[in-house]
Amino acid sequence: MEDDARRHDLRAGFDRAAEDYQRTRPVCPPRLFDDLIDRAGLRAGDRVVEIGCGTGQATVPLARRGLAVTAVEPGAGLAAVARRRLAGFPTAEVVTCLFEDWRPRDDTPVDAVVAVNSLHWIDPALRYAKPHALLRPGGAMAVAECRWARPADAEPFWTEVQEDYRAVEFEGSPPPPPERIGPWHFPPEARSLFEETASLRYPFQVRYSADDYLANLATQSGTDALGEARRAEFLARVRHRLESLGSPTLTATFVGRLTVGRRA
Repeated sequence: MEDDARRHDLRAGFDRAAEDYQRTRPVCPPRLFDDLIDRAGLRAGDRVVEIGCGTGQATVPLARRGLAVTAVEPGAGLAAVARRRLAGFPTAEVVTCLFEDWRPRDDTPVDAVVAVNSLHWIDPALRYAKPHALLRPGGAMAVAECRWARPADAEPFWTEVQEDYRAVEFEGSPPPPPERIGPWHFPPEARSLFEETASLRYPFQVRYSADDYLANLATQSGTDALGEARRAEFLARVRHRLESLGSPTLTATFVGRLTVGRRA
């Protein structure tokens, strides 16, 4: 119960800065979406349900590739930005609702369920069972994410800023080198529901201004988890560090991961 409450509280935090979230969150590389379409066996016009679309970072690439996407997003602010960005795609819609509570308009099974940087926010009891129930026989569940990485040749800032993380007792470990971030696989509890057919990885980089990096940092759930006082201290420490360096442009490294499974 405590884990559920914490998960809901942290998930709700994204909605407080929807525009910063849209501007600064990394988007998976185009090749990942091309592979998603190919490995899931999708064609233009196929029906897709997206779990937790945020501001549409994955919804737009999916809609642009001709899919009819129903994106389910619990945050009203995030959903509003996603609708604005999808205005040119008449077959895409955004529903403001928890995925756990959402019910489709009819019982017609869908061709794919997609979760990009969102699956871990879903109630574990429904995380795989509900997508399985929504899919047609042979339909696909595609799970993708962007993981932060720190290569050996990263700018010194990425090592030095760990001092600020330690000062506020930030949860978790520093990002590993990209080569240590392997493919993600469906866990044991999902293997009776889905046959895994692909597990791929996509290293990539994003350039951030100092201000945009700070805005990104402020949208992260780990930053929110610090609580108001430590969150403010942490962001102030990182801002001071960046200003002392002349507010440089930063190169952030990520590893995108895509895993596709067929409905058993």
